[in-house]
Amino acid sequence: MRPSTRIKSIQSRIAGSFVMLVLFTALLLIFISYPLSESAVRETAENYTSELINQVNANIETYITGMKDMSLAAMNNPNVREYLVSGGGLEPEELAKLKRKISGYFHSILVSRKDIASIHIFGYNGTFISDRMDTELNPNISLQEQDWYRQAQEHKGQAVISSSHVQPVVKDEYRWVVSLSRELSGSDPDKGIGILLIDLNFKVINDMLSKLDLGNRGYVFVIDKEGRIVYHPQQQLLYSNLKTERLEQVLQDTRGGFVVKEDGGSRIYSIKDTDFGWKIVGVFYENELVDNKRQMQRSFAIAGMLCLGVGVLLSFLLSRNLTRPIKRLQETMAEVEKGNFDIRVPVGHSKEISSLARSFNVMVLKIKELMNQIVVEQEVKRKSELNALQAQINPHFLYNTLDSIIWMAESKKHDEVILMTSALARLFRASLSKGREMIPIATEIEHITSYLNIQQMRYQDKIRFTQSVDPSLYPYVTLKVLLQPLVENAIYHGIKNKQGPGSIVISGELQGDRIMLRVADDGIGMAPDKLSKLLTAPGKERSKTSVGIANVHQRIQLYFGPEYGLSYESEPGAGTTVTVTIPAIRVEELAGRGEKLS
Repeated sequence: MRPSTRIKSIQSRIAGSFVMLVLFTALLLIFISYPLSESAVRETAENYTSELINQVNANIETYITGMKDMSLAAMNNPNVREYLVSGGGLEPEELAKLKRKISGYFHSILVSRKDIASIHIFGYNGTFISDRMDTELNPNISLQEQDWYRQAQEHKGQAVISSSHVQPVVKDEYRWVVSLSRELSGSDPDKGIGILLIDLNFKVINDMLSKLDLGNRGYVFVIDKEGRIVYHPQQQLLYSNLKTERLEQVLQDTRGGFVVKEDGGSRIYSIKDTDFGWKIVGVFYENELVDNKRQMQRSFAIAGMLCLGVGVLLSFLLSRNLTRPIKRLQETMAEVEKGNFDIRVPVGHSKEISSLARSFNVMVLKIKELMNQIVVEQEVKRKSELNALQAQINPHFLYNTLDSIIWMAESKKHDEVILMTSALARLFRASLSKGREMIPIATEIEHITSYLNIQQMRYQDKIRFTQSVDPSLYPYVTLKVLLQPLVENAIYHGIKNKQGPGSIVISGELQGDRIMLRVADDGIGMAPDKLSKLLTAPGKERSKTSVGIANVHQRIQLYFGPEYGLSYESEPGAGTTVTVTIPAIRVEELAGRGEKLS
């Protein structure tokens, strides 16, 4: 047969496999019929009931475990603990706000879990929280007299599951529920601070158990460790004493079940103990299972089960073959999620998978192209921002330096003008750095020393400076013209307005993988409100002082990342210290990336 005539559609393959399965089952049922003895039927029924009870037990335990986990989450909620522990010490407005937050949290749980009727917390200090803000307690009942309240106190923080009962705690509400309660503890684990109550909608358990099939007369019921009924399909008849159940015998049973002889036949009890004290009991009548009129039907049912087993095996083998390309596509998607955009999905044989694989490959290729384009655009944008910031900083520096030279020339201090101009030439030779943005720290120190020499000549005895940067930092790199705006700010806004001379100390040290450069002055300092706006004030709110400082801060973050930059410490009348944090990158490391330094 030519490949083009092969069935390639997944839908066609599945349809063909089911046709084969039905035909195989039908042929098998024609030739299979085994008589069933009474003992075999009984054993089958007991095993079926036991498995059914085990499944019910697993479902209920999973459900109760989920409720316990939810109670732990509510118990460990920091807002709940703060409300119960510190509620009395909070302002009424804060207390109400906290209560609304907790009530909203409980309400969100109820919205997502329709099986929960209500959530309440009763604090020992008289506080009360519910999933509804308008909840009113029933004034005619005492909480301390409720079984769930007493048992929660007795179990000291362990979850307690009650039997089914009418919950009267809320005014004008009488719901049939199963309660989960536990005592909440504060900082002292031996001292409780309140009781958490979660009422579970009894309808959930009723729906779970009422649909079980144990024959026409068989049923399932649940009792707690005290012998009280949690669920029974004829619960009202039991409460009315119109029907009796062998509850005492169920409580005392240790073998997993027993048989009760009756006039109409035997009633078989299958019992399963849960981890939280309940007993799940399945009851079925033997005479329903050994009815000779149904033996043939059961024979065919067993044959059907065998056919089903073979069908499941065939379906497994076939589905594995069908889903292999889908799993391959899933694995490829996982690689793409990790960032591997060079991987491709092999095109399979079926039409649907082949089309999906081709579409996925095209999508990955387009995503890769878009990401490369975004990377290029972001790099161009970052460099443009750096150039704009640099262009804004340099004229600011030049203006202030030339202003000092003009002042000295007007004072006829020609020798000082020559010295200052020479220093200015050295300063700009260091700042230009052949157009490169990164320079060695040694060059930056030389640059700022020249700048301070210029300013010291201008202000004479007004300024003293000390440079104590550790020489071991010289082989590391920094942004050029990094310290000058900081020193300029210290002179013009710290020392210049101070009575008497002032000092500037430039220091630096290596801390782990970071370099900390500091400029400290003993000037007039800054007020806290001005200090807080120095690096963040936008647009018109910035003063001329903050332009250069903010630009230095932005340059550092644009080049190295948001975890680096400037930080200020200042106290009015005591001076200011600014710390520059940059990553520790050696000159040779930068050269290894393809950049050169002068």
